[in-house]
Formats: sequence, structure tokens, C-alpha cells
Amino acid sequence: MSSPSEPTGGPKSAATAPDRPVEPVTAVPVRYPERWVAAAFILVLAAMFVHMLVTNDAFDWPFMFENMFSEPVVRGVGVTLSATLLSMLIGVVLGILLAVMRLSGNPVLVSVSWLYTWFFRGVPRLVLAVLFGNLAILYSTIELGVPFDNYLMAAFGLEGDLRFFEIDARTLLSGYTAGLLALSLSEGAYMAEIIRAGLQSVDKGQTEAAQALGMSRAKVLWRITLPQAMRVVIPPTGNETIAMLKDTALLAYVPVTIELFYQLQAIGTRSYQIFPMLVAACLWYLAITSVLMVGQYFVERRFNPGQRGRVTGGAH
Repeated sequence: MSSPSEPTGGPKSAATAPDRPVEPVTAVPVRYPERWVAAAFILVLAAMFVHMLVTNDAFDWPFMFENMFSEPVVRGVGVTLSATLLSMLIGVVLGILLAVMRLSGNPVLVSVSWLYTWFFRGVPRLVLAVLFGNLAILYSTIELGVPFDNYLMAAFGLEGDLRFFEIDARTLLSGYTAGLLALSLSEGAYMAEIIRAGLQSVDKGQTEAAQALGMSRAKVLWRITLPQAMRVVIPPTGNETIAMLKDTALLAYVPVTIELFYQLQAIGTRSYQIFPMLVAACLWYLAITSVLMVGQYFVERRFNPGQRGRVTGGAH
């Protein structure tokens, strides 16, 4: 009879198994020859593109750089930036109002907001810009006063009218103003949907808790809902700003003669060098868009501290 300390039959335990030398495992990376073929093909295409930029006389780089920084073009850059900022500012304010109306529960406000969004999202901005540029056809003058003032004055045996304000429509709706209205009203419809999505992303429990503490709806919207909705609203708003910068080129069709694209196109038409000026327009829009993208990046980090923390932690 074997003692309890003696090993019994069967496989040896790990404690009694002899030590075996561990051989190093040689990892053989998987080869992907098709990736190298694709990379070589892309490099060849890139080299061909650079060769075309350098050798093709159609670009006429000296003429392009000489004229793309001229005084009218630089003024056009300022007009483009001002139209972008003003259109976005008006569009954001309209978007907040329309979003609040859409979520108010009042059937009249909801219907008005929906109809506004439906119309201005459905009509192209180019069509709107040309339409607003020709509003003077609809009204030769824009008046403010009492409706049917002629009949009222005649009924009381008086002469004159009850108009308080009157201005020529062509004076009020200049090309720049008409184009700015078209872009702003169109942007308001898009921003309304963006802000509505941001407001709906906030937990309703926080709104109910704030109202239970006695806060008014306006204060709840301004202090509780909007700050939290900004995390959802900021990224698409940045994209809309960049899109608006590019859409300001539509002002050339109103026409707005002091706009960037119009000025570059005019130089190309006068000098019969249309293609270099079109390339100059691309370079200008790319440069401004790049600056806006950098600004969007920092604004998003400002309103999303969690993302900033993840980025910083990953760097460590």
C-alpha cells in the first residue's frame, strides 16, 4: 500500500514535470503585396499631377499670383467673410427660434416652423439668391402703415394717407442685402433642425427638475438645456459655417460685384485668362476653409471636455 506522499499513476502534475526550455517564437509578418502595388500606382498618379501643375502653361502661375492678391480681390475676401459671418449669425438666431417653436407644443407655432423649414430646405440657395435679387419686381416700394388707408381716409372725408415709412425696394434690397437675406433665411432652416436635435438630446429629467425648483421656461432653456445641447450642435454648426463660406460664391449671380468669386471671374474675363483665376478662387476658398476648420477644432474641444480629456490621456 502506497503512502499518501508517493505519486500515484496517471499524468505527471505540473509541479513534478521537468522544466523544458522555452523556444523563442519568431513572428513572421503577413505580406500584403497588393498594398505596395496600390501605393506605387498612387505615387505615379501624384507625380503625374505635380508634373502637370509645373509644366502646363494653362495655369500661368506668375499671372495668377500677381492678380489674386490685387486690391479688388482682397476687398472681395472681406465681403465674403462678412457675408459668411452675418449669414451664420442670423441663421443661428432664426434656428433657435424655429427649434423652440417646433418643440413648443403649440399647433400654430409648430406648423409655422415646419412650413418655414420645409420651404427653405426645399428650394436651392442659388434660386433663392436670384429670387431675392429680383424682389423689386414684386414691390416697387416697401411701405409701412395702416392697410386700406385710402378707403379709411375717404370714409372720414380726410385727405392724405396713413403710411409711416416708404422706401424704394431697389434701394433697400441691394445686391448684397438680397443675397444676405437669401443665405440667412436658408441657413435658418438647416440650423433649426440641428438645434432641435441638440435640444432633444438633453435628458428631459433635468428640465423637469429645474422647473420643479421654480425656474421659468426661458431660464431653463438658457441655463440648462442650451449649454448641454451645444455639444451636439457645435460640430454640425462648424460644418454649416464652412459650407456657408463656399455658398457665398452664389452672390455673384445676384449679382454682388464686390464678392470674391465675382472679382476673380471679372479679372479672368478681362484678361482672357479664365482658368488661372478659377484656380485662384479654389486656392482662396481652400485657405479660408482651412482656417475655419482649425477654429472649429478648438471650439469643439472647448465645448466637449470629455473628448479633450481622452485626447490628453492618450498622449500620455
